[in-house]
Amino acid sequence: MTQRTVTLIDKVNNKEVELPVVEPVLGTPGIDISTLPKAAGYFTHDPGYGVTSSCVSKITYIDGAAGKLMYRGYPIETLCSNNLSFLDVTYLLYHGELPTPAQSKEFDESIRFYRMLNRRVQNFFEGFNYDAHPMAILTGIVGSLAAFYHDRLDVNNPEDRYIASMRLIAKIPTIAACTFRYSRGYPFGYPKEEDDYFEHFLRTMFERPGSSYEIDPLAAKALNLLFILHADHEQNASTSTVRLAGSTGTNPYAAVSAGIAALWGAAHGGANEAVLKMLDQIGTVENIPKFIAKAKDKNDPFKLMGFGHRVYRNYDPRARIIQNVCYDVLKHYGDDPRMELALRLEEAALKDDYFIERKLYPNVDFYSGIIYSALKIPVNMFTAMFAVARTAGWVSHWNEMISEGYRIGRPRQMYMGSEERTI
Repeated sequence: MTQRTVTLIDKVNNKEVELPVVEPVLGTPGIDISTLPKAAGYFTHDPGYGVTSSCVSKITYIDGAAGKLMYRGYPIETLCSNNLSFLDVTYLLYHGELPTPAQSKEFDESIRFYRMLNRRVQNFFEGFNYDAHPMAILTGIVGSLAAFYHDRLDVNNPEDRYIASMRLIAKIPTIAACTFRYSRGYPFGYPKEEDDYFEHFLRTMFERPGSSYEIDPLAAKALNLLFILHADHEQNASTSTVRLAGSTGTNPYAAVSAGIAALWGAAHGGANEAVLKMLDQIGTVENIPKFIAKAKDKNDPFKLMGFGHRVYRNYDPRARIIQNVCYDVLKHYGDDPRMELALRLEEAALKDDYFIERKLYPNVDFYSGIIYSALKIPVNMFTAMFAVARTAGWVSHWNEMISEGYRIGRPRQMYMGSEERTI
């Protein structure tokens, strides 16, 4: 079949340039502009890369208009309704297929094997103040792993990439849990061999010295669901950062550390924390009309956090799934008045023409913070939890990029400074 092309007409210079069309399996076709500078003497200009495809990927697909999210072709609703574990979904993202029972068992055993930290890594925590932000610690400790696990850093070796990926998936939950313990002054514990992924994470995080921590199955179930929903989201800022850093050939620990730093930004990973602060600011159901009016006032800086999404122009499919588990968690752990407030706020916003016309629907962050809060996870740990889950997507994209051939990322710019000057 003949490849489609589009014709760029430059009326100023009386030129026509044929550009090939890239046809995706799903989604909007793209125009390959790699020959444009040579053929026409132009670069393209796209601040924020909002309409630019940076790569070809087989991992995640988002249809923002339809409110659809798929991992490797599976709708997120399907993955969340079939009793899959987060590690099964991680295997899917990395390998492209859901694991067989034998593959699932082997993958789980690999994660168990790698989740312990070198004792000297633990010593690194002493270099941080006890009240340092968890994301600062997470960024630093993950970046340091290359100094401890430098035996498998040949990024062009598939086996080295796989082992490094397993180490990251296994150790980042341990690092996050230790970060929480460090802030509390608790000694670091060691994983129990029999604990599964979330039992290990909860025990490593919450078990107090001298006492035995009983794992709540509902807490593990809720985290499993949240982590599946947060595992990947296509070419977001942090994933693109991992890819860009990785395109230099740097080690995966450095690339993922860069992704964690990008996720730390309030415009990316801090939204669920902002939702709780907003609900506390609103206070009561009676105040909702006043704050709805403030959100609609262009001269008022107040914004409804957790509504709208840069990609979705429909209801975020992850928000519906989280809303359901919210009821189970709050029924078990006690009602949170913010849940009732959140429901009433959503109801009011979805009936308001202002939000309807702008398609500002609740997103994944709207309810996730309430669940984390119910599980006694402090607000400053929310983004670290996000990072633990998103590691599955980061290593999958990094491995895909390296294994399928890559070139160093090098965006261009439009220089708007002074012309050449003399002194």
